[in-house]
Amino acid sequence: MKRKILAAVFWAVTAASAFTGTDLILAAEKTEETAVQKPDMEGIDTENTKIGISIYQFEDTFMTLYRTELVRYLTEELGFKEENILIEDGKNDQDRQTEQVEGFIEDQADVMILNLVHASAAPQITELCSEEGIPVVYINRQPDSLEMERWEQEGIQAAYIGADARQSGIFQGEEIAATENQGDINGDGEVSYIMIQGEPENIDTQYRTAYSVKALEEAGVETRELLDQTGDWSQSQGQKIMEEALDEFGNDIEVVFCNNDAMALGALEAIREADRTVGEDIYLTGVDALEEAVQSVVDGEFTGTVFNDYFSQSHGAAELAVRFLKGEETEPVTLVDYVKVTQDNAEEILELVNSKK
Repeated sequence: MKRKILAAVFWAVTAASAFTGTDLILAAEKTEETAVQKPDMEGIDTENTKIGISIYQFEDTFMTLYRTELVRYLTEELGFKEENILIEDGKNDQDRQTEQVEGFIEDQADVMILNLVHASAAPQITELCSEEGIPVVYINRQPDSLEMERWEQEGIQAAYIGADARQSGIFQGEEIAATENQGDINGDGEVSYIMIQGEPENIDTQYRTAYSVKALEEAGVETRELLDQTGDWSQSQGQKIMEEALDEFGNDIEVVFCNNDAMALGALEAIREADRTVGEDIYLTGVDALEEAVQSVVDGEFTGTVFNDYFSQSHGAAELAVRFLKGEETEPVTLVDYVKVTQDNAEEILELVNSKK
C-alpha cells in the first residue's frame, strides 16, 4: 500500500494551485495525524544502527536546511545516536561521493540516505548498495524513471522522495501571470525574460526552466527569451549573471526566472545596484522559500517564490529508512507538493519556517 507524504499524490496543478500558506500551517499542525507521523520504532536498534548520509554539496543553502532537519529528526525524535549518523559532503564531485558510499559500506552502514551529485549515478550507486544488502533512500535529485521502475521490478531496496519540479516551474510562471500586467511591463505585447538556471544535468533545472515559461505562455502571454545561463545554484553566480544581463539588455528585461532562491537573491542584489525596483519595472521569482527570500516577498522585493517542503521531505526520508530497516515494503517514489509563495501568504509561510527552527 502506498505511503503518502503530506500532499500524498503525484501533483495535480489545479488542486495544488489553491494550496495556501494557511493550508500549509494547518497541515503542519496535523502532522501527527498524517503520513509524516513519527514511524513505529519497535524492533529498531537505535543504539547501534548506522546511517550513511551524503549531501551533494554542503554549501547549498537549501540542502543545509534539509540536512540539518534530517539529522535533528533522526536523532532527537527517532532516537538514533548522533555518533552513528555518518554524514559526508560530496563537494559537488560525483567520484568523491561514490567513494563516500564505498566508505559507508566499509563502515557497515545499515541504510543510506543520498542526495546525489548527479542523478545519473543512481544505477551504479544502487548496485553498490544492493550487492551489500544495504537499502538506499535517494533525496532531492530524482533518478530517471527507468531506474526507479527497475527497483520495483527487481525487488531492489531503493526509494526516492522529493518534489516534482514541474510543479515549481508552473507556480513561478503563474506568479508572473498573476501580476497586473502579466509581466509585460513595457506594454509591447510580449514578456522579455532572462532565465538563471541551476546545473544543466539536474532534472529540477530542466523542469523549472521549461515549465515556468510554459505556464506563462499558457496564460496567454507571448514571451521572448533574452538570456538563458547557468548559475549552478550559486548566489554569487546569480548576481554576476544578473549584472551582466542588465549591462547587455538594460530595461528590456521585464522578468527574471531563477531556478532557486539563492540565485534569485544574488539577482536581487544586482537589480538593486542598477536602481531597478521589483514590482515596478522588473519581476523576480525563485524556488525554495529560503527565509531571506520569503522576507523579500513580504517586503515586495520578490514577486514570489515556491516553498520546497524540506520538513516533510526530510522526515519522509527518515521514515523510508526506518521502513527499510524493519523489512517493510516501500513504494519506489514518494512526492511532496510545493506551495506557491506570494504576498498573500508569505507572512504565514515565514512564520512556519521560523517556528521550525
